[in-house]
Amino acid sequence: MRNKSTFDFLKEIRAKAIAPYSKFRVGAVLVTKTGKQFTGQNIESSSYGLTICAERVALFKALSEGEDEFQQISILSDARDFCSPCGACRQVLMDFAPDIEVVLYNQRGERVVYPLKDLLPDAFTPERLNSVPQVK
Repeated sequence: MRNKSTFDFLKEIRAKAIAPYSKFRVGAVLVTKTGKQFTGQNIESSSYGLTICAERVALFKALSEGEDEFQQISILSDARDFCSPCGACRQVLMDFAPDIEVVLYNQRGERVVYPLKDLLPDAFTPERLNSVPQVK
């Protein structure tokens, strides 16, 4: 970030979003437990189902670089108020960063912080999936 506030950094990241269809830009910065940062912005496809959200871009970049311990993800969108991750992003974050802190910013630079578990209660987890009785 180099002496920038997280909010200012997120504005720069969000500006790089590729959102020609929705015009709704999102930026995210994922921080590892060692302090390394990975950025992401939403990237849209004309086939909307192939669009990828900023949170998953940041997470997949980190995972592809061998990182697997995360402490925080910060998110800023074009929405006036706070914009939390979609259900798919919540699930993927739960799969790879279940104890992560989710920090949401609004346009005024105000922030709210949630543990991921508060945003996705009763999530699919390895423990939960392994507790399902085997069908014979």
